[in-house]
Amino acid sequence: MADRSNIMKKKSQDAFGHKLMDQFTYGGAVEIVERDDGYVDASGGQLDYLAPYRKWPKFEQQAIRLAKGKTLDIGCGGGRVLLYLQEKGLDAVGVDISPLALEVCRRRGAKDVRLIPIAKLSRKVGVFDTIVMYGNNLGLLGNPRRAKWLLKRFYEMTSPEALIIGETIDPYKTTMKEHLDYHKANRAKGKLGGELRLRIRYKKFIGDWFDYMFVSKKELNDILDGTGWQVRRYFESGGALYIAVLEKNR
Repeated sequence: MADRSNIMKKKSQDAFGHKLMDQFTYGGAVEIVERDDGYVDASGGQLDYLAPYRKWPKFEQQAIRLAKGKTLDIGCGGGRVLLYLQEKGLDAVGVDISPLALEVCRRRGAKDVRLIPIAKLSRKVGVFDTIVMYGNNLGLLGNPRRAKWLLKRFYEMTSPEALIIGETIDPYKTTMKEHLDYHKANRAKGKLGGELRLRIRYKKFIGDWFDYMFVSKKELNDILDGTGWQVRRYFESGGALYIAVLEKNR
């Protein structure tokens, strides 16, 4: 009974999940992303969480072809990556903290989705050959210290030849004053410019605050130091978005 109560509570706070369910059921839906400095932005067409592979940006299509073996999709959302991996015959597991997102995944045909926060991932979930973090979900690493801890954890729950295929944004490729001011305020606090605190709003639903992190390539390399991971290659979008493919140090 307690578990059911917790799930119902999570659904009541699941702004992202409600948005995703509406998108799946009715079509277009727009969420509001709120930053802790009061900046808000509408996130509608920038990322289609339900898009089939043929509609993905080219750099995402190219990078995902490196996925192999048993694969973990962290922050699986509406299951776009998960379904592609299944279609390719890979043993794919999707995890998310949104109960409604996982429900959308199941309705779309996902075979194995689990309600697990990123910090609770371990070898108990499985030993993986590939970890995918699309939709800018490399940002779920949160901050440099937490990122190092999580990457070491991922090292222990992956095979020797494992890859992490993670998407993020270089936060410094912007001219917007609101973002530049936020970077400056972060640096004054001893943080990276791209460390964010966000929450999602949709209709009457308001999600919990969470930490997110956008990093430049140099910052990413600094974070990787001592974690057992190194950059194998990058896939470029032609803008601020990029994908880093990580491999274990030889």
